[in-house]
Amino acid sequence: MGQEITDDSFSGEAFVEFRHRLDRETALLGQWLQEQRLEAGKRRFGFEVEGWLVDGDGLPAPRNQDFLTAVDDPLVVPELARFNFEINSAPALLGAGALSDMHDVLLARWRACESAAGELGLHALLIGILPTVRSTDLALQAMSPMKRYQAINDQVFRLRNGAPIVVDIDGVEHLRHLHRDVMLEAGTTSLQVHVEVDADEAARAFNVCKMVSPVTVGAAANSPFLFGRRLWQETRIPLFEQAVAVGGSDYSKRVTFGVRYAQKTILECFEANRLRYPVILPDLMDVAEDQLAHLRLHNGTIWRWNRPLIGFDDNGRPHVRIEHRVIAAGPTPRDAIANMALFLGLFESLMRDADGLEARLPFAAARDSFYAAARYGLDAEITWLDGRRQCLRQLLADHLLDLAQHGLMATGINADEASHWLAPIRGRVERGQTGADWQAAWIERHGRDFTALVNAYVDRQADNEPVYRWG
Repeated sequence: MGQEITDDSFSGEAFVEFRHRLDRETALLGQWLQEQRLEAGKRRFGFEVEGWLVDGDGLPAPRNQDFLTAVDDPLVVPELARFNFEINSAPALLGAGALSDMHDVLLARWRACESAAGELGLHALLIGILPTVRSTDLALQAMSPMKRYQAINDQVFRLRNGAPIVVDIDGVEHLRHLHRDVMLEAGTTSLQVHVEVDADEAARAFNVCKMVSPVTVGAAANSPFLFGRRLWQETRIPLFEQAVAVGGSDYSKRVTFGVRYAQKTILECFEANRLRYPVILPDLMDVAEDQLAHLRLHNGTIWRWNRPLIGFDDNGRPHVRIEHRVIAAGPTPRDAIANMALFLGLFESLMRDADGLEARLPFAAARDSFYAAARYGLDAEITWLDGRRQCLRQLLADHLLDLAQHGLMATGINADEASHWLAPIRGRVERGQTGADWQAAWIERHGRDFTALVNAYVDRQADNEPVYRWG
């Protein structure tokens, strides 16, 4: 959930002053965008991927402090729960060799995480929702010891007037559950892909990320179970949306697909942040206004499935990037890079398409397709450009994998590398097996022994073979 804060107790004056600073920094960002100061020059990308620590019984193991000490890597950091962690990458130029290099970096870090977990008698796991997680595991005593997390919990329930979170998910089975803290969010772990863009293309990039979200969420589904119930193929989507709900309209949901495309500029998102969303972390920072620290902190408490971010490079130059948050973690590092390849290839193809792209796939169609793909995975019927309506699995086979291949090659990635990293997606399509499909099929064969399911998953993940090859 982002950067640490200096305090977790806030006065009324702090909220007022934070609002003033947010107003000024948003105006400054608008000026920078007009001046085209946020330019990437060349396309760079990176990722964050969240993982679990589990014990020999396949249950969450709240020992990430010991684990992080053993890993001793500044790019492996804590997450909301003591049984979660996050692996980050340095940004890289998108071009020849980039995907293979990124895989090597991720795999090396992942092997270090597996080794550190093993020293503690644990396993590290990449999965959207751990099938064995219980509601009692998702409790405040399992929260990582960071002021930011406690403050988010306090402020969410302040806005809710103390009312419990209500999770209500209707899928293959039905789940209704009441929860009295924000720790349900710790049950949702994802792969977040970042891509830098120039100021003048940022609005289009934001829209394109929404357009490809149905494809990536369905093709990478890996979260079919929660609290013993089979729900959506990617149950992580409704769970996260409901886990930090604070009421209000579709215009103020803090986890959201959004209400429309950007019309002219990415500033529209930051103006929406300023006008529609109550501040929940009014941490006043003694930094220069041109660091946009308060704008960035506030933006970090609004979890759009495609979220624009403002960052700074090592030389202090600002840039804008889009964070694509819809992809589940896992099943393997190899699958993770394949998921990135699918996203980046489709993104680059559509960014090079002719004007009028938004008219060819209206926002409402993209939104409805996103939730259909999260619910049904590869079997979802979705709407694509020009009203083309088709099963996602067939659309990938007939058109979208080739489109992703062309997009990757347009960045300088050669045909062999592009084919290699899209091959795991092609295998899922041909076999009809995502991580979610494999989990559901395993339970159908062996019965509802979720501990055995997790142990089988751990064994297969260790081989780093893509999920479509799992038996």
